[in-house]
Amino acid sequence: MNRRTALSAGLYSLAALAVPAAAQTVPRPGPAAARAGSGDVERIREMTRRLADADDLYGGGHARAAVAAYFVGDVAPLLRGSTGAARPDLFRAAAELAYLAAWMAADGGAAGLAQRYYVQAIRLGDEASDPLVRSTALRSMAVQAVELGHAAQGLALADAAAAGLRRGCPARTRAWITGMQAEANAATGNHRQALDQLRVAEQNLERADSLPQSHWTGNYRRESHQHQAGLTLSALGDLPGAEEHFAASLGSRRTTERRSRALIGTRLAHVQARRGEPEASAVTVLGLRGDLTVVSSARVTCLLRALRTAWQPHRAEPQVCEADRLAATLLR
Repeated sequence: MNRRTALSAGLYSLAALAVPAAAQTVPRPGPAAARAGSGDVERIREMTRRLADADDLYGGGHARAAVAAYFVGDVAPLLRGSTGAARPDLFRAAAELAYLAAWMAADGGAAGLAQRYYVQAIRLGDEASDPLVRSTALRSMAVQAVELGHAAQGLALADAAAAGLRRGCPARTRAWITGMQAEANAATGNHRQALDQLRVAEQNLERADSLPQSHWTGNYRRESHQHQAGLTLSALGDLPGAEEHFAASLGSRRTTERRSRALIGTRLAHVQARRGEPEASAVTVLGLRGDLTVVSSARVTCLLRALRTAWQPHRAEPQVCEADRLAATLLR
């Protein structure tokens, strides 16, 4: 990220990780050209779905400005003029869009901007009286905190997300949040707690009696749990276990999940490099060429840089050399 981007995105703040109070800056009802209704809610949700599909295909660095412009130009004015029966659904739909904007900003490397969108999603969800919105956003704030090296804060956020779940919460969503608790515990060195929660997440997933949920409530499937297990085991130092789970998750991903394939694949390659398997690592990256050339993700970029460093002593090997050239081209 260059200096101008960093300044415009804002800096990631540990203070901002405190659980936000109920809505304080959410737009209140006021004059509007027309009262928002169910049709507006459906339009916002359909736009959010389409933008989320683009995120899956191309990463958070693509079309993020379009999400922000849609939120500010089309959705926020409806919130200011919202009254009546459609108001909770409207604020919930707006929260889903804010959450997507946060997720894309985090993937695109704009950490401070992502924080602000996550906090806004929580406040919008509180306005809709939907505790699942709060837990979902807190869970993803935990992801961001752990990835940026703030393990203790990430664990506090993951625990807060779990504490906010109510009885009757879908088992699939509960598994999604418990899996993040496992990852955060691993990052803080709580070995036994991490493995226990990973098992609980798997049990909840096996009991799930619903189809995979939307991006908003956690599109948590078997391959998602395998990815989570890879992250947890990697943090605990179990590199063979991490490699096995990353490979299983990557092998199960759909072709439309290009960003997930690129991210999980480069994480797999990184674990292979850490295990002293540079050629296997290179083969993994070369197999991702089609995904890596179209995905824009700061997280993937960071991993490619780390891989180039790990490959440095092994560039005489043909496959390592080829993978390194590919990474160098992508990083330009």
